[in-house]
Amino acid sequence: MSYLESLRVFVRVVELGSITAGGRDMRLSPAVASNRIKDLENRFGVRLLNRTTRRLTTTEIGRAFYDQARRVIETLDEAEAVVGSYSGAPRGVLRLTAPLGLGRRLIAPLIPAFCNEHEGIEIRLRLSDRSVNIVEDGIDLAYFLGEPADSALKWRKIADCPRLLVAAPDYLKRAGTPAEPDDLIQHECLLLRFPRSTEYFWTLETPDGPRKMTVAGRFDADDGDVLTDWALAGHGIANRPSYEVADHITAGRLVEVLPDTRPVAAQFGSLTPHRRLQDPKVRLFADFAARKLKQSF
Repeated sequence: MSYLESLRVFVRVVELGSITAGGRDMRLSPAVASNRIKDLENRFGVRLLNRTTRRLTTTEIGRAFYDQARRVIETLDEAEAVVGSYSGAPRGVLRLTAPLGLGRRLIAPLIPAFCNEHEGIEIRLRLSDRSVNIVEDGIDLAYFLGEPADSALKWRKIADCPRLLVAAPDYLKRAGTPAEPDDLIQHECLLLRFPRSTEYFWTLETPDGPRKMTVAGRFDADDGDVLTDWALAGHGIANRPSYEVADHITAGRLVEVLPDTRPVAAQFGSLTPHRRLQDPKVRLFADFAARKLKQSF
């Protein structure tokens, strides 16, 4: 492995907070990633990382080295992007992230076709319903449902994503069918929650405009697919994107609740660090995905 590749390993280890995670991101075993870090430390005769059984931190000189190494890598990536724009054949690694359900259903199926068209590009897709730090995690494109808040990132809206309130027929037979939004207070509401989650209320479209409803229930999870599974099993009412539950509604496994006061549609789009916008491989995937994904809503 070259010195430059060792730099890349070091940067990803620092950014992800562990040798195992950094190595995995670089498709290396923890042992190989650790050896790359040791090679750098031996090369300079300094300790770059403090390692304990519980955590990994940079030394003072390690942090300074990380800042410079990251700049070197960013400069080389930008140079590679310039060459790719002239050659017409962009190359390199493209890092994507998306929420679990959206990523599985909408983003992941696009990747093989894109890579078949652009053989020099590698895609690394990371799925999570938890918030991620796009800049610190080195993400090129983050697909997102909701209202983007970070002004340091470029937002590209792709479509409005309808949301539906759904429940299993057995649940509605047992608990009753809500006739108006206030009835939700008496029901088991299945919530997507995790640290810093905002889903402690549902916003419904009413004849008087959007209305925030405080909802509660005994079940919450940080994985949207789990909420859909709970709804299918008859445990309560879920607020889900239409693309996740449309087939269940058609098959009769789920029933839409309060169809005249649906949840406010979520914006669907991508977030990109501004400095990545000129990278041809980022633009290529963003345009490719936008064309395909508009057909899903």
